[in-house]
Amino acid sequence: MPDLLVRGLDESLVKALKQRAGAHGHSAEAEHRDILTAALSRPRKKSFAEVLALMPNVGTDADFKRLPTSTPASRVFD
Repeated sequence: MPDLLVRGLDESLVKALKQRAGAHGHSAEAEHRDILTAALSRPRKKSFAEVLALMPNVGTDADFKRLPTSTPASRVFD
């Protein structure tokens, strides 16, 4: 398994890491591994298309039809 050496850390970070490791009952190295694993193993975010596909079918297209209006639409890009 590859090794990772992190240099130039602020002393307060190292102290916080050691305190957190002690609170969890393991070494600073094991705590560091756990932190990296948790931070980098998060599930990937869903794409916009995936989110849309997950939306429930709540009606027909006619339910969302625009009603005619006498007021012209505002021009938001001018």
